[in-house]
Amino acid sequence: MCDHNHGNNGHGGCCDHSGDSIDELNATAYSLYQKIDMQNIECLNERIDGSGVKVFKPWSERLNREVYVESDCDAELLFNIPFTGDVKLKGIVVIADEELSTMRLFKSKLRMTFDDIECEPDQEFDVTYDSNGTIEYPVKATKFFNVHHLTIHFTNKVKEDESKPCRIYYIGLKGEFTQVNRDGIVIANYEIRPTENISDNLEINSRTVQ
Repeated sequence: MCDHNHGNNGHGGCCDHSGDSIDELNATAYSLYQKIDMQNIECLNERIDGSGVKVFKPWSERLNREVYVESDCDAELLFNIPFTGDVKLKGIVVIADEELSTMRLFKSKLRMTFDDIECEPDQEFDVTYDSNGTIEYPVKATKFFNVHHLTIHFTNKVKEDESKPCRIYYIGLKGEFTQVNRDGIVIANYEIRPTENISDNLEINSRTVQ
């Protein structure tokens, strides 16, 4: 609550709203979740079907611990994230349990599986425990330019013969979005046929290329 009491000089203190301003800026910066094709997102090894898509949510809901995705048989999760246009990815925020260890990014490799992740990632991070979403992992913007599909592979720390399930509460994506028209292009083939009627001379055969 603001303290509106004034001192002798008439210039008393009031609330510092800088925190509100930062939250507003972050809410705008991490709004790329709105540009994800949610119906086609995949989360492999999720214990509960459909739980992975729920961690892509507004910045204001990032601290909600009731919504999360947890791995099933192994301490790893794999997200295949299609966008509705092209993205220039700039940063990622992850809120997860303390055991989360690594985050590996793959650009524009569609529908990757755990058999595919043995290849070299486009970028890899050691994850630091972050309960409030204050740590941003800077993505190489020059490499992650015109991204229409992003794959993220998470793994947990493994202690001797036991490992806890991988649990993630929030994934925030920051960057620039460009709408792309991926509709089919109509190509017309024109064929001249001799007829007496000039208006019938031109026959158009069209086909659509995706």
